[in-house]
Amino acid sequence: MSQIPTSPDVLDAEVEVLPLPDVAERLGQPVTRVHQMLRDGQLLAVRRDGIRAVPAAFLTETGVVKHLAGTVTVLRDAGYDTEEILRWLFTADDSLPGTPIDALRGDRSREVKRRAQALAF
Repeated sequence: MSQIPTSPDVLDAEVEVLPLPDVAERLGQPVTRVHQMLRDGQLLAVRRDGIRAVPAAFLTETGVVKHLAGTVTVLRDAGYDTEEILRWLFTADDSLPGTPIDALRGDRSREVKRRAQALAF
């Protein structure tokens, strides 16, 4: 079985993160399914205070933010590693406005994916 991918915590301290068992509970899935989602790039995790955790902003009341996995894939294809993807998703951009993850959670997912694609060039 492959290792669960985890990034060092590159997020601001005020970014809420959830331990993997809490993510599993919110998704109504076993924790092993969350592990697989991390391996598949559907979610990203950081290690905060020695615990693997997922940013709470990646989740909605009904599951994972809809276009998160696609955006992560585009950024990986552009050569970004997990730390860089996390930084990009949580860095404010006045032209959005807000952060790319906020835009994905709202109605601006097309713009976020367009910008992610442009990073490849």
